[in-house]
Amino acid sequence: RDGLRDGNGELVTYDRAFYFGEQDYYVPMNEDGTSQRFENFAEQMVPMLEVMKGLVPTHIALNGEYGALTRHIRLEANVGETVLMLHSQANNPSFPHLIGGHGDWVWPYGKFNNPPDQGLESWDVVAGGTAAAVYTFQQEG
Repeated sequence: RDGLRDGNGELVTYDRAFYFGEQDYYVPMNEDGTSQRFENFAEQMVPMLEVMKGLVPTHIALNGEYGALTRHIRLEANVGETVLMLHSQANNPSFPHLIGGHGDWVWPYGKFNNPPDQGLESWDVVAGGTAAAVYTFQQEG
């Protein structure tokens, strides 16, 4: 409610916010690698539950579909802009990596009231959790 605070207790401001919603799917597959098709929801339940028992997702997508962050939109920021990045993962741990920079302030593990970590190039998003990072872009790229 009070907003994110940096390591000095100051309110964090940013120019843009990017959201990464990571979701894994457990889809029954055919021998040729295509997904099985079913007439109705009830028909797919037993095969889908069998796939889920293995705890190995057949598909992982960001923001609901393949290409959601590359095909439909481009996440762009200008030099000098500060970006808040929010990353959630439904069922598995994830490890975002900021290529070419280090998060100025990073709140891993969904602990947004705790003081942030500083200068992380990679951080953890725990299974079922969310992390936030703030980065000011220093160069084009």
